[in-house]
Amino acid sequence: MKAGQFSDNLVFWAMRIVTYTIVLIVGYIIFDIVWKGAPVISWAFLSTFPKDSGAAGGILPAIIGTACLVTGTLAVALPLGITSAIYLSEYAKQGRFTAWIRSAIVTLAGVPSIVFGLFGLGLFVNFCGMGTSILAGSLTLACMVLPTIIVSSEEALRAVPASLRQGSLALGATKWETIRKNVLPYSIPGMLTGAILGIGRAAGETAPILLTVAAFSLTKLPRSVFDQVLALPYHLYVLATQHPAADKALPMAYGTALVLLILVLGVNLAAVLLRARFRKRLRW
Repeated sequence: MKAGQFSDNLVFWAMRIVTYTIVLIVGYIIFDIVWKGAPVISWAFLSTFPKDSGAAGGILPAIIGTACLVTGTLAVALPLGITSAIYLSEYAKQGRFTAWIRSAIVTLAGVPSIVFGLFGLGLFVNFCGMGTSILAGSLTLACMVLPTIIVSSEEALRAVPASLRQGSLALGATKWETIRKNVLPYSIPGMLTGAILGIGRAAGETAPILLTVAAFSLTKLPRSVFDQVLALPYHLYVLATQHPAADKALPMAYGTALVLLILVLGVNLAAVLLRARFRKRLRW
């Protein structure tokens, strides 16, 4: 065996072992959550209010709160992210300043979530006077996922062949008509990728909502965007680390983790299926 072929095989098997190890670790975590959380799942668990600070009862307020936060986040982040990507890709003059903006967006995508939480606490909760509320939490989460949506949407726009733009403009269409009818339809699958990533991160983050919206325990559902809510990731954090009766609350923590996992996977699966449907209809 030649030295070059031996090196290739060595690298191949090293990457294979690392990949299998990661899959096994993730598989074990999922199996552990399902094994210990499934016995807790029941209709009462999903449809009743928590008792004993969450160690008993159900998690209905946490499910509703997570749904409110994810919906509010996407309602803010998707329009802003898509319009920003359209401007940077289609309208902005490409130069050093635009490159700096893209670099800043990519840098923001890697900022730790606790930094966004402190930013939301200072701007939305204190300066804007929103208090700890759904609105403040949704805006904070929107700021956190916005860079991911912008980057993925811009990449989706760049993937559309230039011939579609040129052909539309040559037939007399305006730039906006070209974007709306010839570019955006083919970019939707890629934009949905950013939405999927945003949904997963917004639903699973604890640090930003810890400072802007989450309550330790609630026995009522939110009535307006200025109310506090329970959220599944923060509720799980409280049960696992902060509850005075940690042993008693541990089964509830596993049940909450399983519900959160199913919720995120379900929403992501729906978005993936929607993206696949768009790709099937809009192949060029």
